[in-house]
Amino acid sequence: MTADTPLDRIDDDDYPAYTMGRAAEMLGTTPAFLRALGEARLITPLRSEGGHRRYSRYQLRIAARAREMVDQGTSIEATCRIIILEDQLEEAQRINDELRRGQAGASGGRTGSARTAE
Repeated sequence: MTADTPLDRIDDDDYPAYTMGRAAEMLGTTPAFLRALGEARLITPLRSEGGHRRYSRYQLRIAARAREMVDQGTSIEATCRIIILEDQLEEAQRINDELRRGQAGASGGRTGSARTAE
């Protein structure tokens, strides 16, 4: 196993590479908007050694979704709740799909119930 290098993080969606100012600039919003998303627990930025908020690309995509909804007139609280629920639903559907595939594999790929001839 090799040690991680800074270049290994270039494609890491979860690496907190963006400062609050840069994140706000990229999203076309204000740092206050990003703080509000954090207060609503939609995204939780990591902190640098100096205590500054740092955002990942994944978090910026979530913030962009939130910004779209807020721009369309949805309150920030409702926006955060909707996004959280959408993500929970997506995860539940993914788990259900995995379980169904596991059951189909265990039954030899058959679907439905077995019937006996009378």
